[in-house]
Amino acid sequence: MNGIVPAGITACYGEEEGMTKIPVCLQMYTVRDDAQRDLVGTLAYVASLGYQGVELAGYAGKTAEEYKALLDANNLRAIGAHVGVDVVTGKPDQAIAEARLFGYDYVIVPWIGKPYTESLAGYAKLGAELSAIAPVYADAGLTLCYHNHAFEFDLSEGGKTGLDVLFESAPSLQAELDTFWIKKGGQDIADYLTRLSGRVPLVHLKDMDSDGSFAPVGAGTVDYPALFAAAEAAGTKFYMVEQDSCQAPLTPLESIKISIENLKAWGKV
Repeated sequence: MNGIVPAGITACYGEEEGMTKIPVCLQMYTVRDDAQRDLVGTLAYVASLGYQGVELAGYAGKTAEEYKALLDANNLRAIGAHVGVDVVTGKPDQAIAEARLFGYDYVIVPWIGKPYTESLAGYAKLGAELSAIAPVYADAGLTLCYHNHAFEFDLSEGGKTGLDVLFESAPSLQAELDTFWIKKGGQDIADYLTRLSGRVPLVHLKDMDSDGSFAPVGAGTVDYPALFAAAEAAGTKFYMVEQDSCQAPLTPLESIKISIENLKAWGKV
């Protein structure tokens, strides 16, 4: 499926009358190159499309204070930020100070490497470390989350994957489930959302083309009716549109426009 979803599909995806819509925001990593070249224009464009907030992944060469001022000027709210695991566990004061500056509620670990990923014991070790630091963030009014990729599903034992072990080892840890990477890892998106019900405040909406590459939301193979139903039942608070890379000739700015127009057609915005 390419481009905008046909209007006739809207009824399959739309909100039931009276339901509260989950805010749709943008992970700024999607437009990182545009932001680096022209953050002022990029944020203005994001706001003009109807995104209700952003998730941060760096400051595009600006200071935190400069970035925050530009968000305010465009009436965009920062929902959360991707923060390296070393900072999350080793420099919580820094992470908390930045969260307070922007006013966001979610601090998200976006990526891990060795030695955590080498064994299921490594995932359990990470879970123990995040469990130990999570109360520090909770005391500051913040929620600590983990964002998955596909590699967390590479190891399994007794039916449990690395991601299973991580969340079992960290009962207070919340999830930012990335739907593309769940599918890439051979898992069922709706099933995984259901399994972590009550622990998935953030969901990355990211579609997959028929060849396994990234696609705008609604232009790929992800089963969105099942995804939306499971996310809403699981208590998701925010949807985050993200596309790691775009296939030429589609640009990131064109991609985020297609994604939100499809979400509007489905009644999600």
